[in-house]
This record gives sequence, structure tokens and C-alpha cells, in this order.
Amino acid sequence: MPLGIDKIKTILVDQREEVERLFSQEKIIARDIETKNITRYLVAPNIVVVSGIRRSGKSTLALAVLKNKKHLYLNFDDERLADFSPDDFDLLLQAGYELYGEDLNYFLFDEIQNIGQWQLFINRLRRTKKIIITGSNARLLSGELATHLTGRYVKVELFPFSFREFLRLKGLRFVPKDIFSTAKKAKLRQLFEEYLKKGGLPEVYKFGQKMVQQIYSDILNKDILLRYPIKQQRTFKKLANYLMAQFTNSVSFANLGKIFSIQDAHTVSNYIDYLINSYLIFVLHKFSYKLKQQHLAKKKLYGIDTGLINSVAFQFSQNKGRLVENAVFIELLRRISYWNQFSEVFFWQDLQGREVDFVIKKGRKFKQLIQVSTDVSSQSIWQREIRSLLIASKKLHCDNLLLLTANERGEKRVEGQIIRIRPLAEWFLFARVRTNPLAALN
Repeated sequence: MPLGIDKIKTILVDQREEVERLFSQEKIIARDIETKNITRYLVAPNIVVVSGIRRSGKSTLALAVLKNKKHLYLNFDDERLADFSPDDFDLLLQAGYELYGEDLNYFLFDEIQNIGQWQLFINRLRRTKKIIITGSNARLLSGELATHLTGRYVKVELFPFSFREFLRLKGLRFVPKDIFSTAKKAKLRQLFEEYLKKGGLPEVYKFGQKMVQQIYSDILNKDILLRYPIKQQRTFKKLANYLMAQFTNSVSFANLGKIFSIQDAHTVSNYIDYLINSYLIFVLHKFSYKLKQQHLAKKKLYGIDTGLINSVAFQFSQNKGRLVENAVFIELLRRISYWNQFSEVFFWQDLQGREVDFVIKKGRKFKQLIQVSTDVSSQSIWQREIRSLLIASKKLHCDNLLLLTANERGEKRVEGQIIRIRPLAEWFLFARVRTNPLAALN
């Protein structure tokens, strides 16, 4: 049954007033991905799709893009729209024109995938209008919409706050010369520790750490269990908790069925896909020149946010090294998504178990090898990390080698190779992302 145009108008006005209060009363943090980089893609018949984990700031970013433009905004994650049906889309357009004028040209829809046949509506609307869609599912464009919009959409993946954005939130600014100030270096390290503990989900800094647990619960229940046909819901939640706790570890998906008494391998695979699609976890593949071996090898798991990992999985003090590695991985994905989206990330490991944490690849070329180690105080650890970098360098023909540590900075020449050493906080903060995308990986 249609909602009725008056009710739709009420919801549109209420949501617009809520947005206006947000922008007038709260501090809006400029994101690393600049709004102008999104605006240039917002040309009919293209649409812009902003996806990412729930509560990461997708709507705020999209609204910032449309700030000075006449636009219609509707968040479908509203209980008053529970009965919204495909038949109501035309009423929505009529309500928009009556409220904002017939020259209404911009549309922003949050979580529109909650509504059936939304793809057909968007495909019709985008021919003459400029549209932004946000959603918390990585496969927002799967199915019929992708078929209709081949080559007609730009996808932007928004991640939780970076360390740079975290500092903006606090109103703090550091410049490159600060790395030579003992006091400012100490302050920077202290702030980085706080960032690791709390993570980058914006609402944590507004409502406190308990909000992370609520976000995690909402993702499992609203983004997954309500959308997918999962019969063994308790088992699924146990599997989700287990995988979150395995961050940075290698995992054999084949063994997960045995651990949780799931007989069908496809069920395990589906469960993992649901968690990946909701942006809770990421899978990092081992690099191999043979695609079959790459597919069969164990994968490494990473979580979307260190604050979320701390709330769900472990205590910070017990896992700082792993949390740092996780944060580096998410930062690499963030930089690739925002400025250099055609790059890939792998890990490397040889038959002797020597490993390099991150291999950055673009096309057929290896751009950089990155090793993360918060503790290189002992000679054995130092030699292990360096040896792995050198061996991988020869195997992959890459001489851009980077070692990220807690505090050390400099260069070391070993066997004719130069290994650059950088403090983690400095690497997170001072990447030249706007002037040279590839420099963001240095």
C-alpha cells in the first residue's frame, strides 16, 4: 500500500532538518578524500556510489558534496519507510518537486538497497539527474544495477577516520619539521596510541567506546542477519567473533567448517562473504605468480577498525603489534581507494616461512615492499625483518623497501639495497597524498 505523498513529504522535511542541525551544531571533519574529487564524477548519466562500513560518515561526506546545491535527500534506514514499496518511487519524485521545485537536479539516497526494484528506479532517474547513493554493503552494485550501469557509475569506498582525520577532529596540526622536535614527536606517538585504541569510527568520539559494540551488533543483525537467509544464526555470530579475533593471522577457510561443525563448505564461504560485504573483515591474499596457488594458499584476515577489534576481540596491551599491522593495512586500502585505486596489496611468504607484510603492486610492477615491526630492539628480530625484505626484493625485483617501526628513522644499506626506516606515526601522517598518489605509499 502506498505511503501517501503527505507522509513522504513529512519524512523528507524531518530528515532535512536533522541534517541542517548536524551541519550547524557539530564539527564536520574534512575527509582525506576531497569533495571536489567526487563532484567531478557527478555528471548525468553517471551516478556516484559511496559505500563503506555502517556509521563511517558516508552520508555526511555525500551531503558535503551537495551542500550548496538544490537536492533531495532521503535515508531509507528510517522505520517510517518500512512499508515503502517500488510503487512509491514516483510519489517520492512528486513530493520532491513540490517541496524543492521542478528544477530539482540532485538526489542523495541512503541505504536505498533496502527497497525492492530500486535498481530500475535509479536507472530511470540517472538519465537526466545527478545521483549519489550510499550503502553499507560492498556489493551494492551487484546484480541488475551493475548490468544497466556498465561504465556509468563511480564507486567510492569510505573508510573510518585516518590518523590525519583523527588529528583534525582534535583540532591539532603537525608539520613535517615537527619530527625533529623531541616534545612534538612524543606527543605524536601518544596520539597515535590513542588512535590505535579508539579506532576511527566517528561516533566513538561523540558517544564513547560503547558505541563500537552497538555498531558491531547493528552490522551483524541489520546488515547481515536481516538480509541473508542464515538459519544457524548463533553459529554465524560465533564465527564472526572468531574471525574478528584472528586479525592479521593466516586462516584456512577449509578448517572453519570443522571448528564450528558446519558441514557444507558453501555455507562457510557464504558466511565469510557476508562479513566481507559488510566491511567488517578483509582478506589479504598471498602473492604468487600462479593464480591457482594464490587461490589455494592460506589468507590473512584484517578488521576494518582497530577500535572495533579492541571491543570485540582483545585488549590493546596484549596485541599492540598486531593492531599496528592491521592499521597499516587499512591505511593502504584507504590510500588506494582515495587516490590510487588501481593498485593491489598482497603479502609475501616463501617456503621457509619468511614473510613480508605488504606487497604493493600496480599492473605488472611491484611498487613497494613494506615490513611492519613495532619492536626491532633485539638483533634477532632486526635480522629477521631485514632478511625477509631482502629475499622478497630479489624474488619480486623490487628495490623500494620500507620498514615501519615505533620510533626509528633513517636508512640502512644491506647487501647493496637501501632500506628506509620510518616511525609509524610519521608514515601515517605525512604522506603526500594530494600531490602525488604514489607517494602515499612511501
